[in-house]
Amino acid sequence: MFPKSLRPLLPYLKKYRRSYWWGGIFVLFMNAAWVLVPPIVGRAIDDMREAGISLHKIGIVALVLLLVSGTKAIFQFLIRWVVIGVSREIEFDLRNDLFRHLEGLSHSFYQRTRTGDIMAKATNDLNAVRMLLGPGFMYTANTVVFTAFALGFMLHISHRLTFYAFLPLPIVSIVIQYFGRRIHERFERIQAMFSEISARAQENFSGVRIIRAYAQEDAEIASFETANREYIARSLTLVRLMGMLWPTLETMLGLAIVLVLWLGGREVLLGRMTVGQFTAFNTFMVQLTWPIIALGWVINIFQRGTASLVRINQLMQEQPEIVDAPNVKAQAPEQQLTGDIEFRNLQFSYNGTPVLHDINLRVPAGSSLAIVGPTGSGKTTLVSLIPRIYDTEPGSVLIDGKPIREYPLAMLRRNIGFVPQETFLFGETIRENIAFGAPDATDHDVRWAAEAANIASEIEDFPEQYKTIVGERGITLSGGQKQRTAIARALIRNPRILVLDDALSSVDTQTEDKILNHLREVMQGRTTIFISHRVSTVRNADHIAVLHSGRIVEFGTHEDLISKNGYYSDLYNKQLLEEELAEVS
Repeated sequence: MFPKSLRPLLPYLKKYRRSYWWGGIFVLFMNAAWVLVPPIVGRAIDDMREAGISLHKIGIVALVLLLVSGTKAIFQFLIRWVVIGVSREIEFDLRNDLFRHLEGLSHSFYQRTRTGDIMAKATNDLNAVRMLLGPGFMYTANTVVFTAFALGFMLHISHRLTFYAFLPLPIVSIVIQYFGRRIHERFERIQAMFSEISARAQENFSGVRIIRAYAQEDAEIASFETANREYIARSLTLVRLMGMLWPTLETMLGLAIVLVLWLGGREVLLGRMTVGQFTAFNTFMVQLTWPIIALGWVINIFQRGTASLVRINQLMQEQPEIVDAPNVKAQAPEQQLTGDIEFRNLQFSYNGTPVLHDINLRVPAGSSLAIVGPTGSGKTTLVSLIPRIYDTEPGSVLIDGKPIREYPLAMLRRNIGFVPQETFLFGETIRENIAFGAPDATDHDVRWAAEAANIASEIEDFPEQYKTIVGERGITLSGGQKQRTAIARALIRNPRILVLDDALSSVDTQTEDKILNHLREVMQGRTTIFISHRVSTVRNADHIAVLHSGRIVEFGTHEDLISKNGYYSDLYNKQLLEEELAEVS
């Protein structure tokens, strides 16, 4: 029966079963050659004792041993080539499958899981699984096959000596079980601590500017050192355990060798065994030394691999919360939506906390809607429901009169250009960032999108222009440049619906006016929804919704809301006063 702990690997093992089958054949041939050495040596010794030593006989024996050793070396190379090679192939497939699975998980998974923990599983744990499938399999097979072959020859020489030679095996079995359990437990704790260190390092590198701004370098170094000491302490417990395992196995083997020398020597003296047979038997004992020592290493590899496999499988068992419904018909991602959006009796809770209440709102196709409101009123959550970053009750969000769950996710999101509140750029060139959602975009398309986002002139002032590397998260660009690059990335996809979640907060009012003028031209006949805290950004929208505590408390045009003397009117008057004071100063 296949071990339960390795069942997640069964599909990969089935895929490469032919390679493992050849690996097994090579293991048989290699050990079949290697197990011939002791009988050849023993027979040669007995022949020379009986017939006398001659250079001719020595030459023949040496030639035969050389041939056997060469055969063993060839098959040993083939074993390593096939088995280690296939372990790399499985590592490749497993890494791709893990990445593909992670790419499909919902936004909520990444909100509750630290990036460093994911990275640790995708690197350190994956390497431990590879070691299990490569060296682990190879050394286990060699140990089992050689021991089985040797046992047959040793029984043929002397049943009694063989019994004493393998007498410590029950004790070895108990030792292996004892150490195996503890190695598994300790390695799980070590990997958990490694994930903690990886997460801490990743957060520090990502937030290095904040750390320096608050002069917290020493505090973070001390905190990392504490975590690192804990990791080392846990690792040393495993080192001590492994340090005990190998000497224990060697001691068991040493006791067996002592018994064989003592009892075998008596057999030779009593004439029950020839010197050649005794030499052959002891040669088998010497040859078994490495497999027994390797057994301790294999235990370590197996326990590390299975512990890591459990951690990887936990990731693979995670299921995306937002998927296509079973009854959704496949549609081409290029299919166009009209862009008529409706929120119908919308209620939404996040982790049991009500966020949106009784939202009824319609955005006709080709129109623009601005959403304003205080921080925490649910603005970002509301627009995140349109591309199904979060899901709500079926039928509460509709596009073109059809519930969004009836659209394939790929087609729905292809029609939406979404610029989130937190701008993220990849550490590539500006061109690659703008063309991220449109891999077939030409240089002309990229420049058009940059002009529409009012950043083309600044990009062309850079020495490398569109080939400029922006650094991790766009660190070499200003906040406004990052936001405009993100807007260009959304526009180049030519979306039917454009959602800007406070995407102009880092630009000045003059630049904002230019961007909005471009957007009015580009998005003519398309639906635009944008969130902003600035009245200057939203005043020209077709409709403005004021969200407060998850409810729409005001709705209308700029002029309508000014006349109501509510939240929007207060916001307008406050910002107008701020502008007048800025002009005076």
